Amino acid sequence: MATQYLAALLLLLLTGSNPMPAQETRTDTDDLIDAAWQWADENLDERVLGVMEQLDQDKLKQFFRDLKQKAQGSHVLDLAKLKPTAIALLPLLEAKEETRPYAGWLRTQLDYFEAAEELVKVVAPPEIRPGQPPKPPPDPDVDQERKVWKKRLTKRPVPQGASAVVAGLKPIFAAEGVPTELVWMAEVESGFNPQARSPAGAVGLFQIMPATAKRFDLSLWPRDQRLQPAPSARAAARYLKLLYEAFHDWPLAIAAYNCGEGSVQKRLDRYKANGFDQIAPHLPAETQMYVPRVEATILRRENTGLADLRPPAKK
Repeated sequence: MATQYLAALLLLLLTGSNPMPAQETRTDTDDLIDAAWQWADENLDERVLGVMEQLDQDKLKQFFRDLKQKAQGSHVLDLAKLKPTAIALLPLLEAKEETRPYAGWLRTQLDYFEAAEELVKVVAPPEIRPGQPPKPPPDPDVDQERKVWKKRLTKRPVPQGASAVVAGLKPIFAAEGVPTELVWMAEVESGFNPQARSPAGAVGLFQIMPATAKRFDLSLWPRDQRLQPAPSARAAARYLKLLYEAFHDWPLAIAAYNCGEGSVQKRLDRYKANGFDQIAPHLPAETQMYVPRVEATILRRENTGLADLRPPAKK
């Protein structure tokens, strides 16, 4: 049973910023654990699960109780609750060579948890009315998120070794007709760690999923080209170009890069919207945070906003 809890923790912690689809939500914790264990058994390396056994079981169970309350939601501020467990998990993942790729990915996710923690401090608490149960604080608006990300990145140095990588990636983006400033998405996706790997299957600088890799002619075997900066960058640039052609807007294209074209299009249709800010409150919590984070990163590294980026050049 302990191993089942640990497997489920890895799944839910590392993908915790995306709420579970409604059809997968469980009303019983044991069912949740069984579902997570099945996923872990099919997707995770057993060596990763072995490292998890050092975690405190009481904290683990509390994490499940907290997660159960927000499983169906997309409440950005709830991401702050994941920070303590993520901090405890990081050194365990970093201690083993075989789990360091997961640590590389989790470190980028920790930024979301810390940003959510900062947002908790700036969001006005709901009015307390006598005789009524307290309401949860409202989610921050996009402008509040932009301000938090801009502040977080104001003095953040370029990741170690990133400058040399960026110099090599920009010509690839340019050759695909995509604004070269977008190579900095790799800082958000992986911290410029080409070995970064999410338990959901995303790999490399631009965290490309297997289906996306196949879509853009990347080989997964015998050598995974997602681990190679140049092929990974080419696939990311082509995907971004396709997304822009679908949405004619960089914030929407970047949102779709994070949560999928269908997810963005459904919300645009449902809310009769034509921009990211209009649908942001209805997107998964990570996506709500992802677009302002990418925007702040590009602004920090290139002194350019998303609104200033040109459309893809026609080849």
